[in-house]
This record gives sequence, structure tokens and C-alpha cells, in this order.
Amino acid sequence: MTAAGLFAVAPDSALAAMFVPFESAQLSLPAEGRVLFLRARAGVRLRETAQPGWLCEQGFKPFADELARIGMQVGEPAAGELFPLVLVLPPRQRDEARALFARALTHVAPGGSVLASMPNAEGAKSGEADMARLAGPVQHLSKHKCRVFWSTPAADRVDQALLTEWLALDAPREIVDGYVSRPGLFAWNRIDHASALLAGHLPHDLRGRVADLGAGYGYLACQVIARCPNVGAIDLYEAEARAIGPARTNLARAGRESGRDVELAVHWHDVTQGLPQRYDAIVSNPPFHQGRADLPELGRAFIVSAADALVPEGRLLLVANRHLPYEAILGARFREVRQLATQEGFKVIEAVGVRS
Repeated sequence: MTAAGLFAVAPDSALAAMFVPFESAQLSLPAEGRVLFLRARAGVRLRETAQPGWLCEQGFKPFADELARIGMQVGEPAAGELFPLVLVLPPRQRDEARALFARALTHVAPGGSVLASMPNAEGAKSGEADMARLAGPVQHLSKHKCRVFWSTPAADRVDQALLTEWLALDAPREIVDGYVSRPGLFAWNRIDHASALLAGHLPHDLRGRVADLGAGYGYLACQVIARCPNVGAIDLYEAEARAIGPARTNLARAGRESGRDVELAVHWHDVTQGLPQRYDAIVSNPPFHQGRADLPELGRAFIVSAADALVPEGRLLLVANRHLPYEAILGARFREVRQLATQEGFKVIEAVGVRS
């Protein structure tokens, strides 16, 4: 299975529903073909509809890579760059979604339209209400258990104060214990219980070069620096680009507070595609779901990538929900596998010695 397939939600109903207003002639695609697609996703309808002037913004590495593979231009619009049509696939997290609506309005040309599509079960009515508050009157339709809504915002109907307020919602901010995060990241406004459990069971004799896979805003890596004085280098790997800035900030602070010269690096990377170098130890709270569905294949893919990247006597420390079936793949790839702790529905596992 490809990385995009591992992370995909099928069928992607919101993407399919998004193009219904054009099929029903309620909206027209711009004649000159320039379209900005925020949080774009690859799919059949996108391949059939997109023109060379389309720009797709996607910060999640597997989805960005899939867009590039089907020939889409992937990147970010320049400041002040305007488009006659802006498409949006808003996230569930409301502050992140509101910031995205506000960004869409800053990039829509006069007389242009902003169109969004959301699953009904993921806050579609609230999303439509938010767009109406910000941009003025909206139209909508329902299809594929999704709500598609759009506006052609007139300058005098846009709530400029709200626009400024919502643009700021995506800014990194301090959350707890000095950590910096931002809305929409995993456990964005707290310390995740599973990660804290793993941090509390980190062996103090970890040493050498360590990697944190699926690092989020960097909590686990910071704990490695604080608790493991013989670690000389740590690399964070995270697929969500919006996490990279906060992770770098948190890691730099942890390095300063340690008083040691620790080599630090943060990588925007899809872990399921393997790692570029070898490690003495790897820590991870691997993802195990996409949307609302359990997807244990993700965690297994992280374990495979970790085993492939560890030195022969390397150590993998991971935390997972107790019901997730990782023991078989761990036993197949490591000589020793032991459970260090179980608590509140989670298990902490150490695997040592990569099988050749």
C-alpha cells in the first residue's frame, strides 16, 4: 500500500461533493483557469477538472506527495496573490478551520468565490455559519453526506475585524509547561497522556543519535533531551508541516535548558517511506487512525521504518493503545520485545536488537 493509501480516507466524500456546484452549473470555473486549493487532496475529480493554473496547498506530506505524483502544482500562494476561485477542504478543529477561511478571503480576487466542502459529521453546519459570519451571504447544497457552501464576498460585507482575529488563530502559542503548539496538531493544547507515559519510562541510558517519529510539536524529543544525558543528537520526523515551527521552537528550548551541546534537527517527512539515516534509538507515539477510523497499518508502517533505520543493537521505545496489534510485527523485526508499562488503556513497549 502506498503512503497516500495508508493515510487516505476512502471514499473521500468531501472532495467528490466539492465539484457538484460546477456540475450543476451553480458555479463556473474561472475561464483563465487560476484556482487556489487550500488543504487540497488528490482524487479522480481533481484530476479530471484541474487546469495548469491551479495551485494546491497541502501541508501533510503524504497528501502533498500524492498531489505532486498526479501532476498538480503544490506550494503556497505569495502574499497578496489573488485568485478568482479559492477552494477549501476545512479541518474539523474549529480554530484551524476559521483561520483557513480567513486565509481564503485574503487570496480571493474581487468578484471571485470561496467554496468549501465538509462532511456533515465533522462540523459542516458550523463551518457554513462561520463562513457566513466572515464573508456575508452563502449558498449551499448537500451531497455524499457533506455540505458544500460558497460565497462571493463583497468588500463591504466582509467583517474585517473578524478577519484579522481569525487570521491570528493559527499562530503558534504557548500551551502548557512552556511548550509551543498551534490548533489542529495532535493533542495541540495539552500534553498527550500516552506520550507522557512513554516519557516517564524512557531508559536513562539511551545514548548516541535518537529519532522521534511522528513528533508533533516535539514533546517526546524534548523529554529525551531532558531525561537521557548521553543522547548527543536527536532528529524529529513529522508529516504535518504546521508542526515544524513549534517543534523547532520547543526543541531549541530543550537544548538550551539541558546545558549540553545536542545536535538538533526537525524534518518534514513521511515516516512510512523510510528514514534517511541510522539511529541508536528511536522513540515514537505512532499515529493509529485517520479521521474517526482505526488504521493500525499506520503504526505497523512506523515500526517497519524504525527497524530498518536502527543499528543492529538499536532500541525502539513506543507507546500505543492496548488494543492495537503491534506485537506480531515487533516480534518479527526484533529479537527482544518487552512491555514496560500499561496504564489508562496504553502500553509502553521496548524492542531491542533488529533481526537481520
